[in-house]
Amino acid sequence: MDLILWRHAEAFDAQEGESDLERRLTPRGEKHAERMAKWLEQQLPEGVRILCSPAVRTEQTVQALRRKYKVREALAPGASVHDVLEASAWPEARNPVLVVGHQPTLGAVISHLFGMGPEPIAIRKGAVWWLRSRLREGQLQTVILAVMTPEKI
Repeated sequence: MDLILWRHAEAFDAQEGESDLERRLTPRGEKHAERMAKWLEQQLPEGVRILCSPAVRTEQTVQALRRKYKVREALAPGASVHDVLEASAWPEARNPVLVVGHQPTLGAVISHLFGMGPEPIAIRKGAVWWLRSRLREGQLQTVILAVMTPEKI
């Protein structure tokens, strides 16, 4: 199974009276989301399932891809590693899954899958980590297929 983790692009800080879920992308974040979406469009396999946090900034990020997606409350800021893995059906899903979400959750998912402990690794805003599960000699392994940042496209 392929699990593609996409951290939302750069967003404004919350304004007075605005909730964290209402934060919007900055103009730079919008450009980065568009760049990453163009790269993903060339890479994503047929049948990919796209899941997104309910935060405005994650929806703005995924909308740059111009594909259907499903909002999952379980992927909101503060989600756990378990929430992400359950929503994506890792590692049993038949089709690849793209999750658009937040730090530190996505970094914690990567740390967990590579047995690095509970500390999340740093993921740049707008970056994509493409992981694959495989079975080798009866052992489930996670491999990195790609790591891409909007600045590198």
